[in-house]
Amino acid sequence: MSKTLSIVIPAYNEGPTIHFILDKVRAVVLHGGLQKEIIIVNDCSTDDTEAAIQRYQQEHPGFNIQYHRHEVNKGKGAALHTGIREATGDFVIIQDADLEYDPEEYNILLRPVLDGVADVVYGSRFMGGKPHRILFFWHSIGNKFLTFLSNAMTNLNLTDMETCYKLFRRETIQSLKLQEQRFGFEPEVTAKIARIPGIRIYEVGISYYGRTYAEGKKINWKDGFRAIYCILKYNF
Repeated sequence: MSKTLSIVIPAYNEGPTIHFILDKVRAVVLHGGLQKEIIIVNDCSTDDTEAAIQRYQQEHPGFNIQYHRHEVNKGKGAALHTGIREATGDFVIIQDADLEYDPEEYNILLRPVLDGVADVVYGSRFMGGKPHRILFFWHSIGNKFLTFLSNAMTNLNLTDMETCYKLFRRETIQSLKLQEQRFGFEPEVTAKIARIPGIRIYEVGISYYGRTYAEGKKINWKDGFRAIYCILKYNF
């Protein structure tokens, strides 16, 4: 029996562009004959995100999209909680609704898991020879600081704790009681994953096609301070 990759996509006000990422996800051919389960969680968007998703479902009836909607805006973390809870595949990967990460690289993250050596795989924007867009000096400094602080608390040696691309065995991620509603998801899940006895965590290099704020980037300096709080909270 073929296995399935659940692709969890949180979406907030991505109406004009969400079809682009869905086209990319649909085009990917996964190694090992894996099937795809796409779980989109609309976090109470105020634009036409819902209509765009429903239109895409109608235009591609054979594409396995599970759609969920929050009645109030709760934050990216809350959307991920919903998507993870609803996942039924053997593996779960997080995919932002924008075009910063390339679904063609799912197979890079899947390989250590399919080879039987990993339970969790992080896609790092800061290792390997993949292309990444040059943006935001202070964001990169902040990211490195948050990763360093997280590593000091978890005793891991990640290069990119804040990456979107995290792949888990479904039973592993669903076993965690996650609380963070916004961008605190990344340090919280890292802290809790690191405490699982015998967990095998790998990291692989990925591409990064970052967005500017004019292009729709949503994270800001306040989320950085929240991340510091979460690193301390969930590791102590």
